[in-house]
Amino acid sequence: MNANAALRFLPLALVVTGGVFSLAMHLRGGGWWIGLAVFGGLSVLGILDLLQARSTLRRIYPLLAHLRYLLESAGPEFRQYFIESDTDAAPFSREQRAVVYQRAKNTTDKRPFGTLRDVYATDYEWINPSLAPADIASHDFRVTIGGTRAQPLAASVFNISAMSYGAISPSAIRALNAGARRGGFYHDTGEGSVSPYHLEPGGDLVWNIGSGYFGCRDLDGRFSEEQFVRSATLPQVRMIELKLSQGAKPGHGGVLPGAKVTAEIAATRGVREGQDCISPARHAAFSTPIQMLQFIERLRELSGGKPTGFKLAIGHPWEFFGIAKAMLETGITPDFIVVDGGEGGTGAAPMEFVNHVGAPLREALLLVHNTLVGANLRERVRIGAAGKVTTAFDIARNLALGADWCNAARGFMFSLGCIQSLSCHTDRCPTGIATQDPGRWNRLDVPDKATRVYHYHQNTLKALRELIAAAGLRHPSELGPEHIIRRCSPTEVKSLAGVYRYLQPGQLLALDIDPALHSVFHTYWARARADSFAAA
Repeated sequence: MNANAALRFLPLALVVTGGVFSLAMHLRGGGWWIGLAVFGGLSVLGILDLLQARSTLRRIYPLLAHLRYLLESAGPEFRQYFIESDTDAAPFSREQRAVVYQRAKNTTDKRPFGTLRDVYATDYEWINPSLAPADIASHDFRVTIGGTRAQPLAASVFNISAMSYGAISPSAIRALNAGARRGGFYHDTGEGSVSPYHLEPGGDLVWNIGSGYFGCRDLDGRFSEEQFVRSATLPQVRMIELKLSQGAKPGHGGVLPGAKVTAEIAATRGVREGQDCISPARHAAFSTPIQMLQFIERLRELSGGKPTGFKLAIGHPWEFFGIAKAMLETGITPDFIVVDGGEGGTGAAPMEFVNHVGAPLREALLLVHNTLVGANLRERVRIGAAGKVTTAFDIARNLALGADWCNAARGFMFSLGCIQSLSCHTDRCPTGIATQDPGRWNRLDVPDKATRVYHYHQNTLKALRELIAAAGLRHPSELGPEHIIRRCSPTEVKSLAGVYRYLQPGQLLALDIDPALHSVFHTYWARARADSFAAA
């Protein structure tokens, strides 16, 4: 047992010692009833903490975990000022986390006394109900990706976003994938590649391939077709996702320190054990939009015709316009694009990147959707959206703006039991999720947490069904920007169709771009190049 583990179990050891001492003294002379009762009761509580499986926090921190529960029970004022007072340390509100926890535990998420929101605050949003609500039998909403390919995927409209093995633990991977299998939704591997823990439960996988080409590289870091085919043709791998950038740190590479590169992680990623595992800031397999699309086409061929696309955080608009022009020039289109908002999460990134690099999801999603519509490409490319998606309303709003489906990472982490301790980068996650310490992740009960992942997904989609039924719709694909209303000022409200400007089909091809309405397209579309990510 290392020093850290010893400290975690020290309180239990002390109370057990106190209990044994009290019992010995009582047997010798009596009068130790109080000590025996106190230490004996605490000893029983600590042992029960170790034996139970529902709370990983209690298994890792016997007795100590109850101090947290005691503070939480002190009331909302105490939590606000002593637990959640630092907004940078609480990227999700208490309300959002409470909804996820309740849905994951399959308990009621109903609220008394009406809305918790200030309905007259600027940016307050709602969905308009209908006087003729719909009757929807199933909440299993699907979208077909790669419909013209050899192996299309009928994906759920709500799935698990990219989280790598290495960033999160083996038990967390198992639980997420087992929940995905039970619920019939997909699990994105993250750029850490397809590990044995992804494959073991049997759930659908989207293989995320980043700039390090983990799992499909040689030892010098170059892309290897032979290694790619080995995993890409697995029946469990349903789609291939080329990661250009991620919302939390676009344009920034990453390093997994050599001390954390175990033999297992090295084998999974195709790197050398004990050496720093580097994700470069950019890809080496291509350098222009045309080359990128040709690389995507090659990945699709090598995988046997599985849907293949890319994920990115939007930065310079002319770069994405260049990709769209490359689609038009080559005739090659990705089957999907996942738009990752700048508010997306990560295990570790510089503060400036987390807070100030990359377009937020709404603006990024609108740029991608409008570009594809204006270039007459939208019918050929599906769009996924990711970035702080936790509730059914989040899904509805993103679909209304132009997405076909949504992915979530932190919401599913909450369903596993994440308490937002912000210790992901320390290897000391108190819930066994974001750690490679077997003394911690072995205490995460996989069957129990897989059930919570499943319930969170199912209950969120049930809530989505109720939302769109109340609006008089029958499927989330019917949502449009006219269905979501936003307060723009104390005296003005608009639908998102009035807040945002949408292009008409083919408008970019006709060069019919009003500079007053679509200034970004007017300024940069003509300068974008299919043969370079630089503007002309």
